[in-house]
Amino acid sequence: MKFSFSLVIYYVFTSLAFQIPSATAADTLAANNTLKDGQTLVSSGQRFEFGFFSLGSSSRRYLGIWYKNINPLTVVWVANRDDPITSSSGSLVFNPQGALSLSNGTVFIWFVNVTRALSNPVLQLLDNGNLVLTGDGGDYLWQSFDYITDTLLPGMKLGWNLKTGLKRDMTSWLSSDDPATGEFTFSLDPPEAPELVLRKGDQKEYRWGPWDGVRFSGSNELRPNPVYTPEFNSSREEIYYTFKVDDSSILSRFIVTSQGLLQYLTWTNHSNEWALMVTLQRDSCDRYESCGPYGNCYADDPNCRCLRGFTPKSPESWRLIDWSDGCVRKRGLDCQNGDGFVKYDRMKLPDNSHLVTNRNFSLSLEECEAECLKNCSCMAYTKIDIHGNGGDCVMWFGDLVDMKYFPNGGSNLYIRMAQAELESIADAKRKKRVKVAALITMSIVLGMLLGVLVWRIYLTRKAKIRRAAISENNSYRDTNDETQEGDLELPLFGLDVVSAATNKFSFEKKIGEGGFGPVYKGVLPTGQEVAVKRLSQNSGQGLREFKNEVILISKLQHRNLVKLLGCCIQGEERMLIYEYQPNKSLDQFLFDKTRRKFLTWKKRFDIVIGIARGLLYLHQDSRLRIIHRDLKASNILLDGEMNPKISDFGIARIFGEKTQEMTKRVIGTYGYMSPEYAMGGHFSVKSDVFSYGVLVLEIVSGKKNWGFYHPDHDLNLLGHTWKLWNEGNPLELMDELMEDTISENEVVRCIQVGLLCVQQRMEDRPTMSSVLLMLSNESIMVPQPKEPGFCTEISSGGDTSSSVNNLHTANELTVTDLGGR
Repeated sequence: MKFSFSLVIYYVFTSLAFQIPSATAADTLAANNTLKDGQTLVSSGQRFEFGFFSLGSSSRRYLGIWYKNINPLTVVWVANRDDPITSSSGSLVFNPQGALSLSNGTVFIWFVNVTRALSNPVLQLLDNGNLVLTGDGGDYLWQSFDYITDTLLPGMKLGWNLKTGLKRDMTSWLSSDDPATGEFTFSLDPPEAPELVLRKGDQKEYRWGPWDGVRFSGSNELRPNPVYTPEFNSSREEIYYTFKVDDSSILSRFIVTSQGLLQYLTWTNHSNEWALMVTLQRDSCDRYESCGPYGNCYADDPNCRCLRGFTPKSPESWRLIDWSDGCVRKRGLDCQNGDGFVKYDRMKLPDNSHLVTNRNFSLSLEECEAECLKNCSCMAYTKIDIHGNGGDCVMWFGDLVDMKYFPNGGSNLYIRMAQAELESIADAKRKKRVKVAALITMSIVLGMLLGVLVWRIYLTRKAKIRRAAISENNSYRDTNDETQEGDLELPLFGLDVVSAATNKFSFEKKIGEGGFGPVYKGVLPTGQEVAVKRLSQNSGQGLREFKNEVILISKLQHRNLVKLLGCCIQGEERMLIYEYQPNKSLDQFLFDKTRRKFLTWKKRFDIVIGIARGLLYLHQDSRLRIIHRDLKASNILLDGEMNPKISDFGIARIFGEKTQEMTKRVIGTYGYMSPEYAMGGHFSVKSDVFSYGVLVLEIVSGKKNWGFYHPDHDLNLLGHTWKLWNEGNPLELMDELMEDTISENEVVRCIQVGLLCVQQRMEDRPTMSSVLLMLSNESIMVPQPKEPGFCTEISSGGDTSSSVNNLHTANELTVTDLGGR
């Protein structure tokens, strides 16, 4: 903005006449004062600071807002991003009428003018990071939240003020140490059917939208979650996207980086760094129009495929993996003679949508279809809830671009097709149904014939031959079931390869023994070290658990879960091949007086955090919702850098939408099982939370829960911890062998969170997302725990590492500690 000459002279005189006192920590600046370089405003809660700053080794000075108590400097707003001051002569002048002007000593380079004279104007820095200009009425006459730079704070609005015409966008910095306007802009547009767009200059790079009432189409990241709550508002005056954090003590922000990445970050006190929680760009399909018109993008290989009823426009280009030309119709439309629509589900909706109805009126899906049919240029339609009126009719005119198959949370899209194409699709469906019916009939007939044949063999052969035939048939059936029912999608190793890798399963290569068989260390021909879990041939149990572990782990990928490299299924042999973990399992360190000394507090705390992250992935973030059911120290493996890896998914369960389930087959390990599971067979994610709490207390103390002994009482580790907590002496639980410098607050917080996890009632226990937040952020208030479950031993004696397979059947006791793999 530029001043008239007379206005410049006026501000020069006001800047000389009024000065703010040199020492100030107030959050307000009154009129007739000047904020000079070296002076700052600090918000009332000591969260944000406003003043002049420099970045890196540069001498350029900027006026802006940053987090007060965070190092390194984290700036959230800059006034003069494109006009830095090259000396410390900068000052912000606040004149009596409420106008603000930034001077470099001789020239005014930034200003905020007001349309009317104000009485007693005040400039205030709020504790949410907003710099506001107010008058006697208290209304915000100007606020920094309306002029976003690269950062979106909780409460900031990305979008449109339809009443004033103000459009709020995010714009990246030029680089990490230069806040000048960068190449990338993140905006909400257009107001009619709002969607989020990231541009590089004028070119669209990424797009999410339109809003469907829950999320922006094509993005699962911008939806309600335990960390933050996204909000979308659509009214006659404003259309905007914002987010809020339920726990105000958590520092969080969205940024658009100088490289064009959209990231959500939270501050973690224990590591003093910004933790990356979400990146909106997840895969190559997020890039704008990567598959061209009518191309549908899939997050696998190949990425682009033509919609049904379409074919590549340039087959040669598609063979060269150049999909930019997109697809064309196999049959041309004939609007006058009756086109129709084909439904595509789980789709990211295309670009350039048009809202048909206003916010106060909605059409049914049938009415929306009829409206689209009337217009020969209408290529697709859908019904989504943009304005909260129950559903808006949205249409697309022209080619459909930037679509993606979105299996989790996609929308329905109805695409216009020629009548001939509709008949072709219907005919293909009929033929498929006939083919499936014929295959089913043939399978039934063949099955019956095979059954009769097998029955006759069973009746006529001698007992020995009959047993051999049955054994052979069972062996075939088991192998076939495991390779097909599980849909493994992972490498199968030959028995000869695994045998050679383990030196024919020699005793010297054996590193552990579990309830389902021994574990061997091996080396593949590639030189990679592996751990081979071999199902015992003499055991009548374990087949179901083997299948379960293969199916589950093959679909899980996380740095705190053990990595399954493949399996071997040949004859009666069933083996799992894992990535070898050189430090074996946590129990071999934690419960060994010599090796326990190597577990410093920092390593123990990192292990606690790592296990929590792995469990959170299983419970919430993985494609399958998994309950482990046997979390214990021996099932936590440690890699070469002592990073924890959750292992042994033999009794894990895929969990549906129910909050809990029940089983008559109670399987697990004494000392780690929750009360509701051990006594009644009820299990849920809170069962794993209980086991995790036991594990946390064992890591802090270096003692086992089951078999714990204290000369003054008969309580187990949980009861002992609860006693110390009530007496106000929780630090007495700490392992006496830890000789390194510890954070007492961190230890107490771990003990408190551990007690919260082992509370008697499952509804009182926190979720793993809450556990991770309580452990990672010291500023979060942790609630007081209630009495834990199983404060005393259920029975005395016995192997403290034993597992139980149905508590009501003593004969089914098994050992599942596999040791290190």
